[in-house]
Amino acid sequence: MITLSWLLLIALVGGVLALVDGIWRLRARGGSTVVGVIEVIVAALFLLSLFIPGIPWGSVVLGVATLIALVVALFAGGRTGRGVTIAAIVVIAIWLVLVNRWLIIPGIN
Repeated sequence: MITLSWLLLIALVGGVLALVDGIWRLRARGGSTVVGVIEVIVAALFLLSLFIPGIPWGSVVLGVATLIALVVALFAGGRTGRGVTIAAIVVIAIWLVLVNRWLIIPGIN
């Protein structure tokens, strides 16, 4: 059974935004498809790692990898909008700060 918490919801929002951004990057004309493929794979593994404990790397490592893929996608450019990419970067960065207990907010972590 999965315990629903604020950290899980923040991670799900960030992972879904990263996955949507990767799919949009793949579907765009003139976009960088290699970055899109890497972004989709890493975001999907990140989302799976939240629910399946057998993923070889932890969700924190995949969160960092997703963040790096999003930053590369942001600077790679293309014809896709930057709003979803920036939103995913912000949400995953907030999740990483909260899950590593670098910032303690009562009721969230």
